[in-house]
Amino acid sequence: MLAKNPKEVFVLMLSDARRSAERSADFYEQASEAAEDPEIKQALESRSFVSEQVLAKLDRCFKLIGEQPAKLSGRLEEVLLEDFRKELGEIQSPVARRLFVLARLHRHTQFRVGEYMALTAMADLAGHHGVGVLLESCLGDKLAFVERNRRLLRKAAEEKIAARAAST
Repeated sequence: MLAKNPKEVFVLMLSDARRSAERSADFYEQASEAAEDPEIKQALESRSFVSEQVLAKLDRCFKLIGEQPAKLSGRLEEVLLEDFRKELGEIQSPVARRLFVLARLHRHTQFRVGEYMALTAMADLAGHHGVGVLLESCLGDKLAFVERNRRLLRKAAEEKIAARAAST
């Protein structure tokens, strides 16, 4: 879709955030159904729940600005997912696979943090302060994911170091 003015750029970016939230909710739901470890299953179900709340907030943003989400191709996400699957398939060590997944999840979440920061600023500049509040709460959810991922990465690294120390 061609964007001719700042509002159209905002709608495109908001549409991309919405599509990402929708896909995230679906991914976490499917992953939780496949998870065998009860703790991982519960964490994924919680992430799905939060993603569904983010989706509801983004839908409210569209309602407040009187727009509908734009239709986007999603090609970039498909390419990134293809690369992720290929790279993950080449990693044999379970610990390395876990670290890889967490690192990629962290990178994706950081990208979305930047997106929500920009969207919040754009909403405020356009005088859509209610939209800004909703977007900032979405940003808070993403920042919580960043912190959770950081702790999971640290824990995985500590476990690997402890295992290495125990084997020597």
